[in-house]
Amino acid sequence: MNYSSDLTNPIFSTVQLVADKLNLPTYVVGGWVRDLLLKREQEKTDIDFVCLGSGILLAKTVCEKLGNTAKLKVFKNFGTAMVNYNGENYEFVGARKESYRDNSRKPIIEDGTLEDDQNRRDFTINAMAIQLNKKKFGILIDPFNGKEDLKNRIIKTPLNPSITYSDDPLRMMRAIRFATQLNFTIHSKSFEAINKNADRLSIISQERITDELNKIILSKKPSNGFKMLFKTQLLHQFFPQMIKLQGIETVGKHSHKDNFYHTIEVLDNISENTNNLWLRWAAILHDIAKPQTKKYEEGHGWTFHAHEFMGGKMVPKIFRQLKLPLNEKMRYVKKLVTLHLRPIVLAQDIVTDSAIRRLLFDAGDDIEDLMMLCDADITSKNPTKVKKYLNNFQLVRNRLKEVEKKDHIRNFQPPVDGLEIMQLFNLKEGKEIGILKDAIKDAILDGEVKNNKKDALIFIIKKAKEINLTPVK
Repeated sequence: MNYSSDLTNPIFSTVQLVADKLNLPTYVVGGWVRDLLLKREQEKTDIDFVCLGSGILLAKTVCEKLGNTAKLKVFKNFGTAMVNYNGENYEFVGARKESYRDNSRKPIIEDGTLEDDQNRRDFTINAMAIQLNKKKFGILIDPFNGKEDLKNRIIKTPLNPSITYSDDPLRMMRAIRFATQLNFTIHSKSFEAINKNADRLSIISQERITDELNKIILSKKPSNGFKMLFKTQLLHQFFPQMIKLQGIETVGKHSHKDNFYHTIEVLDNISENTNNLWLRWAAILHDIAKPQTKKYEEGHGWTFHAHEFMGGKMVPKIFRQLKLPLNEKMRYVKKLVTLHLRPIVLAQDIVTDSAIRRLLFDAGDDIEDLMMLCDADITSKNPTKVKKYLNNFQLVRNRLKEVEKKDHIRNFQPPVDGLEIMQLFNLKEGKEIGILKDAIKDAILDGEVKNNKKDALIFIIKKAKEINLTPVK
């Protein structure tokens, strides 16, 4: 079949002219071809080219043809080159065959034929190529019936799956990632091979594993990916804390829910409303400390007291372990995990202005994300319960707006700062300053003092007397 009418991006005609001039049989391959056949939105930034000969020579000549705004990067050790032009990346490589050693996913590379190059691809749906030379421009080359597998929505390896996954174990994560993103099924033999080779994931860097995991998390229905990661034992290799969530324990008539499946349901719920990766991570980690805090109380049932606080403390360690960023993104997730029960408590009790002010102060600009997480945390199958919780959360939202409008508490800084306290009482740095700052903060949050400088100063002078401080006249 000919796809020349779909090769409208000017890069294809440029590559065709250069390839013919250099007498190099050249093809566009991989994800771009797959997405073209799926009629899926094309990857705007990456297009891969393979030629029979020097990919570096082809890239250099294409770069010269594109002009001064094109930038070339050569990776001599890998025999590849990248051209960046108008915000797009074009990768060029010579066709090759690969062989692997047991302790590394980095292959030993030799020059090869197009067939060799297609044999080394991870999946049949990524092993298709479209020729770009003028005589056969647009012709699809599909040796493993990848087009048929696209039609049947199947992820399958070109060659023996056990060898494919053992050679490069990252392909197991990629299989689940593609199945999740595309809503495909992994072929039964391929699924078995992933299970068999799960422990081979140990030779892959955590950064590469987490990159694939984040793509699964950002898919439309990430629970599908987590179920596959669990069933294949891949999740067990790098995320033991999440594995511990799985299971139900029963004492007498009391059982608790399976917190693994609850967690991935919360993840799906929140994914319907946000593409924020870190808010999705907060959903994954919101109950992560339940196994450690689980306790059976006679006559009451199962409790998970303080799991939100312990979960917040676990976040930095998990981020470090998974090679996630240890910056404001981690602190954001930690905050949401720690606070995720607060709105639920407010929804159940009579809501005081003081409790609302404290939640606004602690959540700051992340209050809307926190409320979204609380909505997602409702996984009851009882529609009456769900409606009740959602209505209660709406009441909390309304109160948050009312109190914020009246008191301006979100992200507030006490109207008298530490330097002013030092000058007022002629103090050097010390614990007294912290005591007074905390006192004024608490007084404003509890509604005892209005959030303005005049009232704050009167309160501080009065409070200072209790710790034997008098203002300088």
